Amino acid sequence: MKIIIASNNKNKVQEIQNQVPKSIQIVTLEEIGCTEDIAETGTTLEENAIIKANYITEKYGLPCFADDTGLEIDALNGEPGVYSARYAGEDKNADKNMDLVLEKLSNSTNRKAQFKTVIALNINSEQHLFTGIVEGEIRNEKTGTNGFGYDPIFEPENLGKTFAEMSLEEKNKLSHRGRAVAQLINFLINLENK
Repeated sequence: MKIIIASNNKNKVQEIQNQVPKSIQIVTLEEIGCTEDIAETGTTLEENAIIKANYITEKYGLPCFADDTGLEIDALNGEPGVYSARYAGEDKNADKNMDLVLEKLSNSTNRKAQFKTVIALNINSEQHLFTGIVEGEIRNEKTGTNGFGYDPIFEPENLGKTFAEMSLEEKNKLSHRGRAVAQLINFLINLENK
């Protein structure tokens, strides 16, 4: 089975490809010649995932999935949420985004946060949504060099280390995206076996 991932984020593609069994081939936007930056105009993670998946299905007529992920921080009323990638500006700079979060939380003792990923899958003229959530807290400083985005400041489930201090395999086992992708894979395998 071949399925398109509606993303140009190489880190995200690598994370997902690492989880997918050999029977499912992930095809990137680059591989189908799609170079457009699909505008994420939704106000929720679900809306953005659906917008991206629908764009590819309508334009190319191929089965595809898209995700949107957000970091939701209690003390910031759920921010940055749907605006996680461009929290500190349109240049989507991860360091600036993390610095802004740390600055806003500098006087807060409540460090609770969660990462949420929503995947929209368009296949066989149907749409399916899968959601993965991992709870944790925001560290006071950046630690670790792996991963991307907010990984250096997010410690999941009191494990004593950030996502950026974990290997890709460790992160995939418990991350928000890993959990949503696991649901997606189970769905696709069941579809293949029908």
